[in-house]
Amino acid sequence: MNKKTLPLLIGLIAFCSVAAFLGYRNYTKSFSPEAEARYEKGNLKIKVTYCQPAKKGRLIFGREQDNALVPYNKVWRTGANEATLITLSQDVDIAGTRVKAGTYSLWTIPGPGSWQVVLNEETGQWGTEYNDGKNLARIEVPIRIKNPVTQNFTIYFEEATEGVTMVLSWDQTEALVPIFNE
Repeated sequence: MNKKTLPLLIGLIAFCSVAAFLGYRNYTKSFSPEAEARYEKGNLKIKVTYCQPAKKGRLIFGREQDNALVPYNKVWRTGANEATLITLSQDVDIAGTRVKAGTYSLWTIPGPGSWQVVLNEETGQWGTEYNDGKNLARIEVPIRIKNPVTQNFTIYFEEATEGVTMVLSWDQTEALVPIFNE
């Protein structure tokens, strides 16, 4: 190999690597499409970017020994593919915890009676690359059981008396995350 072909070879390898990554990314997103939830009232703007896995007849939340897709008391990326991101336009209070404006990855630890919502300062990571050393906050929130079943994981907002509730909904479980203006 001579000095003229080495840069071409390196360029070809880099191009193929990027193309393979983008192809894999598009392939996985065909199963769990990208979604966005937005809330805006006054100066408060909240944007959540996530991917929507589907139930597909599986047991979603439950005990690990029952082969639940999302086992109780384990960190979950709160969606599929890349880590879910939440962007806050101003400082807020989330279930009693002050959170500064910014963008954070959003993780959860589902439980049978309540969930923990984890805001992490690391963003841009794929899936399960969770670094608990970058946690900003771990906040316990209530759940509610609902009918009918939500087939695709969905995040949406409900108006509340003071502030808004971010709802994380999948299967028959909804985690309720109260957010108040500071």
